[in-house]
Amino acid sequence: MERTVMQVLDEAVNRFGDSPAYKVLGEGGWRETSYRECREEVLRVARGFISLGVAPGTGVAILGSNRPEWFIADLAAIHAGGFPAGIYVTASPEQCSYVIHHSEAAVAVVEDIPALGKILGRAGSMPLLKTIVLLERQPEPLPAGEALPRVISWQELLRLGDDSPPGALSERVATQRPEDCCTLIYTSGTTGPPKAVMISHASFTWLVERLLKEIGGVPFGPEDQMVSYLPLSHVAEQVVSVHAPMQFGGCVWFVGDLERLGETLREARPAIFFAVPRVWEKIQARIVAAARENPSRVRSAIARWARGVGLAGGYAEQRGERRPLGWPLADALVFRKVRRRLGLDRCRLAVTSAAPIAISTLEFYLSLGLPLCEVYGMSEATGPTTLSLPSRYRTGKAGFAIPGTELRIEPDGEILIRGPHLFLGYFKDEEATREAMTEDGWLRSGDVGFLDEDGFLQITDRKKELFVTAGGKNVAPQVLEALLKSIPVVMQAVAIGDGKKYLSALLVLDPEQLPLALAEAGLQGEVERVTRDPLAALGLPAFRELLQRQIDGVNERVSRVEQIKRWTLLPGELTVEGGELTPTLKLKRRVIQQKYGLEIDRLYE
Repeated sequence: MERTVMQVLDEAVNRFGDSPAYKVLGEGGWRETSYRECREEVLRVARGFISLGVAPGTGVAILGSNRPEWFIADLAAIHAGGFPAGIYVTASPEQCSYVIHHSEAAVAVVEDIPALGKILGRAGSMPLLKTIVLLERQPEPLPAGEALPRVISWQELLRLGDDSPPGALSERVATQRPEDCCTLIYTSGTTGPPKAVMISHASFTWLVERLLKEIGGVPFGPEDQMVSYLPLSHVAEQVVSVHAPMQFGGCVWFVGDLERLGETLREARPAIFFAVPRVWEKIQARIVAAARENPSRVRSAIARWARGVGLAGGYAEQRGERRPLGWPLADALVFRKVRRRLGLDRCRLAVTSAAPIAISTLEFYLSLGLPLCEVYGMSEATGPTTLSLPSRYRTGKAGFAIPGTELRIEPDGEILIRGPHLFLGYFKDEEATREAMTEDGWLRSGDVGFLDEDGFLQITDRKKELFVTAGGKNVAPQVLEALLKSIPVVMQAVAIGDGKKYLSALLVLDPEQLPLALAEAGLQGEVERVTRDPLAALGLPAFRELLQRQIDGVNERVSRVEQIKRWTLLPGELTVEGGELTPTLKLKRRVIQQKYGLEIDRLYE
């Protein structure tokens, strides 16, 4: 039966009323809020939004890190008939004003003074914005006479809700239907302004219900914990941290500071942990570094043996075979301890998504008895379209179609998607909506891939990112970049070659792996200098030879036309703040090519 988000929250209160809905770290430790208390605050804020002029079918912008107020504001906007429109904390003032103006938001909820400054600085471009709710610090008086939005505190918003009659909110809730839009997800496109993806109540509620059914095994319940740390503006994090827990009564631990992620994992011990590849890679690097700091021969030998057993056991399971006889011992001696140390000993589903992940990273975790289940999806499909499970997965594959959804591969390799989880279209952009859909109701993903004989999806590249060499050969850069990132010392890679006579690569060194690579090249004395200035590594013949040998190993795994002929190093990490990555960590290739045009030109001299 299709349901609205409000009905799901009501059911959660009826079933799990006094169970904790979320926890947040305060001065006295972790403070929890029950589902009953959560709904009470949602209703207060929803009434406050209505009193501030939030009209049905208009946006409520939310700019902030992972915290309870984000959660509350999102659900309150939906109750009030508005559309929560999340903004990434890394967004520029121009991007913030675009979302606020495009969504027709009368109210924006912002985290702190710097976020407030982004909006006030462009207030003239947002004539519909009347009120800003500031979460941190009491707002200071604004300059007199200036046409700026009113700034109030969160507590003042709650008081407005308390003073507002409940009838208007009850009417807003009663008029909404499962098929109605309830959320706007602004895409972090690599080119042009973002599009606003309209997601319905039914898409969220149906998808979560189906996912929980498919995960199976031990049913999830109020005793299960979740950790929210990825941007809540992204649809996947909303599915995991907002909508899923309400259906099984789970408790969400909010992590506003990524430096506390490891510590929070060990305290929360989540049942599901969703991470992008870069997070998994950083955890891997720390495990490897910690092992090298304890050079006990006996322990190292046990660890190598256990990982060999774990990798063999992981692949055996995928073939439908039994694990090696030594697997229980390896689990007792190594795997359980590692999972406990990471805070993943109660994790029943470890998920990776949002970007390609290196096979070497997947095999690393597989060798520790912790298979990373790849998931594929997009905002226009309410997040996931495929699913991998510990009992049903293939290393390097993006999973199988979630039952109730369909995948189709076009002759040119493009992946098409159909199902009840698809979006309603792009807000105020009918032309873009028509371009995204086929006439018979399939969503064009823009990704290229294929289905294997077992129905598992293999992603090869973005259709728009395929480039053609000067010789007329099509090349998928993401495949090459994933292979290059399998080199331990390479943290990021960008393949170059569109219209060129051969392929080249821009590489970023991993500072955590760099000392090990320099030691392997016999250059221990250069660690401090190269760590301070990664480009200094270009002047070290022994290091260049080591890295070239590893790149040659990558070249042996691809066709001749795909081989990397030349490469160079970049001075630092590609980042969202630097403009080279989208908020979902996808490469902005055009920006990178413009920013490092001189380095690219030198590769083709």
